[in-house]
Amino acid sequence: MEIFDVAIVGGGPAGSSCAAFCALAGLRTLVLEREKFPREKVCGDCLNPSCWPVLERLSLAQRIRDLPHSKLASVEFIAINGRKVVVDLPTGDDCELSVKRSLFDDLLLRRARELRAHVREGTTVTALNCSHGPVARPGRDAPQRRGYSGDWRIETATGERFSARTLVGADGRNSTVARLCNLLPRPARERVALQAHIPLPRNFGRRVVLQFLPEGYSGQAPVNETELNFCLVGTPPTISRLRRWAERHFEITSDQSWRTITPLTRSPVPCARENLLFVGDAARVVEPFTGEGIYYAMRSGELAADAITKIVRDEDRQSALREFTRACAEMYRGRLWINRLARMAVLWPHVGSLFVQAARVQPAIVRLLTRKIVSREL
Repeated sequence: MEIFDVAIVGGGPAGSSCAAFCALAGLRTLVLEREKFPREKVCGDCLNPSCWPVLERLSLAQRIRDLPHSKLASVEFIAINGRKVVVDLPTGDDCELSVKRSLFDDLLLRRARELRAHVREGTTVTALNCSHGPVARPGRDAPQRRGYSGDWRIETATGERFSARTLVGADGRNSTVARLCNLLPRPARERVALQAHIPLPRNFGRRVVLQFLPEGYSGQAPVNETELNFCLVGTPPTISRLRRWAERHFEITSDQSWRTITPLTRSPVPCARENLLFVGDAARVVEPFTGEGIYYAMRSGELAADAITKIVRDEDRQSALREFTRACAEMYRGRLWINRLARMAVLWPHVGSLFVQAARVQPAIVRLLTRKIVSREL
């Protein structure tokens, strides 16, 4: 059985960033990812300016800029009645850009490999066992303990077994780690998202469009010179009407392949408990409306790596976990109201449209919202 300082389940931006920073700290690091990269992911494909400091610390900023992408100059809010509010986005090296997740995620995972993290793709975790707690398997009694101490034993669908001093759940909103540990909250399935890459309409420009519709909203952003990321968010009864609207207005054929994801909302999972940490969407799901998800994923991965490094080096465990929890809370502070606004905009689109119309009279409202989203963090 191979033994690691940290095992990270999930190789997306949260898991890859955590792995890269752990490896930079000299920890023996394992990443278990069920997919084979590159792969697409339901996402708005936008990189918030807050991402750049994290990417710079990973020596990836220029390599990201070298990928096919689009620099985004403005965000355009469109009400149901067609009225618009346009807000300029930051320019220069700290600008917001969009890049396909298949390219972005693959580069992050390759960076973790370059730093000597052990990466196993196409590997599904099937059981977890903490040495001071019972085994967790689907269909069996999940552990009822609310704290864990000791090493983790990890089993996979192929029969491989690993051991790690710490475990990180970085496996998304439907986290297998949280489920096996009986920590996954009941999801809210009130909404559904569809996403596709379609041919970029002529003269679309370098803008993000957030368009309110009677059935929900649509997000649109170019990801390169020829493709548009196109997202629809609605309720189960309305999503088919949203799709028909998209087919009419963007000349999308009825056989267009759409990716989907659910839930769009669920309660957060406590991000730290003894030697078990959660990062990215596994810890807290944020709305696609804001385009901040990749930043939250990478930054929480970096914060977790710092805590894990202290724990593995036998520094004060409880102090490291408290600081990790505090830093994660600080990362979201002052921003989650935007997520509540986005949820409201889907459930009651006319309210979202009223917000846009109010912003036409008081542009400072939407400027504040945009500044909250695109401000660069340290």
